[in-house]
Amino acid sequence: MAKEKGVKELEDLPGIGPTTAEKLKQSGYDSIEKIATSSPHELAELTGMSVDNAKKAVDAAKQATTVDYSTANQVYEKRKALGRILTGSKGLDEMLGGGVEANAITEAYGKFASGKTQLGFQLSINVQRPVESGGLGGKVLFIDTEGTFRPDRIEQDAKASGLDPKEILDNILVVRATSTDQQILAIERADKLIKESNIKLIVVDSLMSLFRSEFLGRGALGERQQKLNSHIHKLQKLADTYDLAVYITNQVMDNPAILFGDPTTPVGGNIVAHAATTRLYLRKSKEDKRIVRLVDSPNMPEGEAVIKITPDGIRD
Repeated sequence: MAKEKGVKELEDLPGIGPTTAEKLKQSGYDSIEKIATSSPHELAELTGMSVDNAKKAVDAAKQATTVDYSTANQVYEKRKALGRILTGSKGLDEMLGGGVEANAITEAYGKFASGKTQLGFQLSINVQRPVESGGLGGKVLFIDTEGTFRPDRIEQDAKASGLDPKEILDNILVVRATSTDQQILAIERADKLIKESNIKLIVVDSLMSLFRSEFLGRGALGERQQKLNSHIHKLQKLADTYDLAVYITNQVMDNPAILFGDPTTPVGGNIVAHAATTRLYLRKSKEDKRIVRLVDSPNMPEGEAVIKITPDGIRD
């Protein structure tokens, strides 16, 4: 919250006029607080201003803001009020502590056809339900990076749940990203869309596909991880700011260093591992069954749930 006199709007910051302020707002930097937590290089790249001028703007924004401290009890009360999205499987919901959590990033990784995308479809339907029915009463932003979005499957699942398939599909806004720049831009420009359309779930399917194909070799690893780090932190910022849920799917590789046990490892390294609040590992079992393992969660113990992927969606 601004405290210094004279600094109330973006235009009040040094070096930021109406045109620059408009560029920042279009990119989601629509408050003094967001400028204060940005890097000068980030602002310079967005606006075309020099890094020195961007640094002055960031410093002024920091001086014009206060930090709100909360007691652990206040945080606890807020957490108890957090919304959750039911998955369609009671066993999986129980393992997650009541469903997929808002204000958090849930990552699902696994091999091809393990059910990651289907879980994203199910969440895209269920998030539209009222809070008392296991949803968040909002719409969906679905970032498709692999060409796997299937509206006909969502229509089928919606009908099976007794919902209006046309209404369900109208409430899912899809971006088909074919480059990391498009994928990143879809999230960077999402603030306005989230507010206007009441987005309560962001799905990125998959997070790493385009990053893996564009940044090849060890020489490109540093740049890839830097862009990825900024991208995933923007997702978390959106989750915190708008009380929405983020669901990302991730690809896997076989780790040759693991000689015994399952060598399947999610890609993205420590950046994705640290950023994801909850990590799920999906693997195929017999017939239409999938085993979902809770690998990491800040408040739930590790565990496994068996789900079924049926023509009507995810079930126990």
